[in-house]
Amino acid sequence: MKLNKATLTTVCVSLLLTSVTAHSGATGQQRAEAAGRTLIGSPAPRIVVKTIDGDTIDLGSLYGKKAVYLKFWATWCTPCREQMPHFQRAYATAGPDLAVIAVNVGFNDSVEEVRKYRRQLGITMPIVFDADGQLGAAFHLRVTPQHIVIGRDGRIQYVGHLADERLDAALLAARMPESGPTRAAKERAVAAEAHYGVGDEVPSLTVRTVDGKPFPLRTSRPGGPTVYVFLSPWCESYLATTRPVVSENCRIAREQVTSLAADRHVRWLGVASGLWATPSDLREYRTKYRLTIPLTLDESGALFRQFNVANTPTLIVADAHGKIVQRIDSGEADTIQHALQGL
Repeated sequence: MKLNKATLTTVCVSLLLTSVTAHSGATGQQRAEAAGRTLIGSPAPRIVVKTIDGDTIDLGSLYGKKAVYLKFWATWCTPCREQMPHFQRAYATAGPDLAVIAVNVGFNDSVEEVRKYRRQLGITMPIVFDADGQLGAAFHLRVTPQHIVIGRDGRIQYVGHLADERLDAALLAARMPESGPTRAAKERAVAAEAHYGVGDEVPSLTVRTVDGKPFPLRTSRPGGPTVYVFLSPWCESYLATTRPVVSENCRIAREQVTSLAADRHVRWLGVASGLWATPSDLREYRTKYRLTIPLTLDESGALFRQFNVANTPTLIVADAHGKIVQRIDSGEADTIQHALQGL
């Protein structure tokens, strides 16, 4: 079954947010604010991006001239759709002192879906598709939507989730003329990351599971193969209505992995996206589906970016020496057993 990357119902998002709050005690706004704590007051990254229409936007060139409003969103996200009228008004009334840019998070989404969504809603602001997740990483993306407001001085002034009076106040304050030395915002470097594909060796990196145990991506004692299962704990439930094929693929992959995990010849690691997920959510997911493989939360999205994963489920298979021998993309979960044969 192949993925086809639709309108989510309020019921779906209510269920998701209720689950999130119940298990982690954090609302979307609280998650966004927590993610933004180390960003507030710091110089915004000077990144050049391209819109889905091929236009180039140099964010660094805007700093010192106008405020910048970035909204991270996804086509499958209900609160994103609910907030779009507010976002469109912000763009339509921006004036010359505010740049408004929509950033699709590029997770379980596609440019085709974004274009369709744009036509359906009639939105007109520039749209960037964050295919490699670098923009999301630079702004500590944790929820959808996530609002980033950068002042005219080039410094990040606000990070939030809701389209409310706090966001409106932040947009107004960001447009005020800056003074003194803050006009020259210092460049914030975005660390370059290595990327790994078939034929490469996985990095000599050790991650922590949700149980606090170390898991080396590459073992020092060669044995059997290792399978890295990139997943989202909410994929099966939240996407069942709007992305039923994706949801079904997540279910198939989970059941395949559960069935094969009894083979002690194979090492398994579930790598969960940090988008709308906490360690508590991941432990609840493990309990609900009786998963036995180790799970780690890729909170910053670094592993997803390094292995070029933008859709779940995706599996990376490495041989006993840590060499990547196969990538199993979404919708190909039934090939897992075949991929392990002979390794």
